Amino acid sequence: MTEGKKSLNFIEQIIEEDLNNNYKKEDLKFRFPPEPNGYLHIGHASSICLNFGLGETYNAPVNLRFDDTNPAKEEQEYVDAIKRDIEWLGFKWAEECYASDYFQQLYDWAVEMVKNGDAYVDSQTSEEIAEQKGTPTQPGTDSPYRNRSVDENLELFEKMKNGDTPEKGDVLRAKISMGATNMLMRDPVMYRCLHKSHHRTGNDWKIYPMYDWAHGESDFIEHVSHSFCTLEFLPHRELYNWFIKKVSKPGDFEPKQREFARRNLSHTIVSKRKLLQLVEKGFVNSWDDPRMPTISGLRRRGYNPDSIRKFADSIGVGKRENLIDVSHLEFCVREDLNKKAPRVMGVLDPVKLVITNYPEGEEEWLEAENNPEDESAGSRQVPFSRELYIEREDFKESANRKFFRLTLEKEVRLKNAYIIKGESVKKDLEGNITEIHCTYDPKSKSGSGTEESLRKVKGTLHWVSVKHAIEAEVRLYDRLFTEETPDGVKDKDYLDFVNPESLKTVTGYLEPSLKEAKDGDSVQFQRIGYFCVDRDSTPEKPVFNRTVTLRDSWSKIKN
Repeated sequence: MTEGKKSLNFIEQIIEEDLNNNYKKEDLKFRFPPEPNGYLHIGHASSICLNFGLGETYNAPVNLRFDDTNPAKEEQEYVDAIKRDIEWLGFKWAEECYASDYFQQLYDWAVEMVKNGDAYVDSQTSEEIAEQKGTPTQPGTDSPYRNRSVDENLELFEKMKNGDTPEKGDVLRAKISMGATNMLMRDPVMYRCLHKSHHRTGNDWKIYPMYDWAHGESDFIEHVSHSFCTLEFLPHRELYNWFIKKVSKPGDFEPKQREFARRNLSHTIVSKRKLLQLVEKGFVNSWDDPRMPTISGLRRRGYNPDSIRKFADSIGVGKRENLIDVSHLEFCVREDLNKKAPRVMGVLDPVKLVITNYPEGEEEWLEAENNPEDESAGSRQVPFSRELYIEREDFKESANRKFFRLTLEKEVRLKNAYIIKGESVKKDLEGNITEIHCTYDPKSKSGSGTEESLRKVKGTLHWVSVKHAIEAEVRLYDRLFTEETPDGVKDKDYLDFVNPESLKTVTGYLEPSLKEAKDGDSVQFQRIGYFCVDRDSTPEKPVFNRTVTLRDSWSKIKN
């Protein structure tokens, strides 16, 4: 790295220290090791950005290795989704690897450990094993099967492998110490019997390695230099090193595990089990529902890779867990889309506006700037006519001086168009306003340079021409949970905090330029928020998702 350019985080400091000691730059290799038992979420995005970001910083390879050791929960769908998400974030892996690639090697090493007296087959139930492990303040007790002969252990382990042992039957345990201070070192399980078809190896295996046995050995096989895990794996580091010592030889390069703290996000859950429950119980429609904190959900909602990478970079890595307000993530996407998203006009709660002195049947096309933050974005033409839609909330029959929108006997400007003045209204039998009648100043056209066009009025409204408007389904997404820590409230279930207002669907009327918008395209509906085209959209029935409002509306609720 170039010295003095920026301050290093503690992960980079570890790497730099290793490079200053006995590591060479060509020794550096990282990995991202997801388990394919669900879609990746925003927490994984931070880990992806950390590991692949280190690869970019040090010009070092980063492997994508799937921890596919539990066929009961893993599916090819999840593998495909994970690969799609990483590529969408803009990263490339050096090698696509799977723990299942190493099943034979892991088994062969386990056999050697049995022969060397470092592992044994235990015939106790899982409950019995848990009970005899002791407590953090009390040592465990040896299994009655701990001193089985090598030959008996080899025979039983072979039966496990061949499927002759029933599920939840025997397990293979490492023989370390039942009196170890670290409870993970009290003869941990290495293999369990699981008669499930694997998404890659089919029915070849009837036993599957546990995480602690497969993870470190996979790092060792792939010559990973630094294995970065979240803080809950700190107690696992001792076991990680112990297992690697059992399979390595003098002079072998041994990987190093180090831990960083999770960055938890408010109003969010990231447990894959709970996310799956949200899908299965119908609180959301799918793993990529735009309300989900999955990368796929955020992408469908309209978040882009740059905003997520900026979010991950801005929260950094640390040694202590903390709660990041979701408003910071929303800020990152607002800031990014403000620079990139075209400004367009759409009305979501329409009321008809009739310009009584505008010629009937006439229309004109007005020039509108696409994005004032991007000079290269150019402009477009929007149609203007006698009958328009405006937002219902932008009109009051009478209002105080602080209301800067349209009211009777007062003037406002229509964006990119003319100054109008409220004259009268039409109402239905219930007293609801059905039409607003106004007049316009034909010399006040925006950009015309006339004296009338330069006249100052306090309010500017967005609008769409009724004749030219596109009717669209607009999905107004909001935060999925009302509680800051939905799974951290005592005596409450996280589902109790699902926001009943997390999705509202309305019919919107949009300017015709949006006919050409494609799946995933982002725009700003002026004065409303940022939206993107949903994959459900068709030319006959456009569908737009709200990515985020223009301003943080939740800060008012919180205060």
